[in-house]
Amino acid sequence: MAVDYLQRKGYTILERDWKSGHRDLDIIALDGNVLVFVEVKTRTNRLFTDPIEAVGYQKIRNLQQAANHYVKYRHADCDIRFDIVCITGTDESEAEIEHIEDAF
Repeated sequence: MAVDYLQRKGYTILERDWKSGHRDLDIIALDGNVLVFVEVKTRTNRLFTDPIEAVGYQKIRNLQQAANHYVKYRHADCDIRFDIVCITGTDESEAEIEHIEDAF
């Protein structure tokens, strides 16, 4: 759902589930000339926690380290950004999608 959503917004998807050791990047995309690392969080509902709350300090640190590896590996020379896509619900037709650009 997140990939479809981003593609509809005009993003070009470069990688999905890219691994750097035990760290991973859910989606790597281009938004114009900006390289975007997208963390996807899903929840069936908001009863216990908001999906955004699952992205804490350690997760951010891991994402930054994996992104640094990706940039060096691909020799990327462009601006970068970290986004979060939160999906709440299980049915594609009724799921809520919240896209937080430049989340951290």
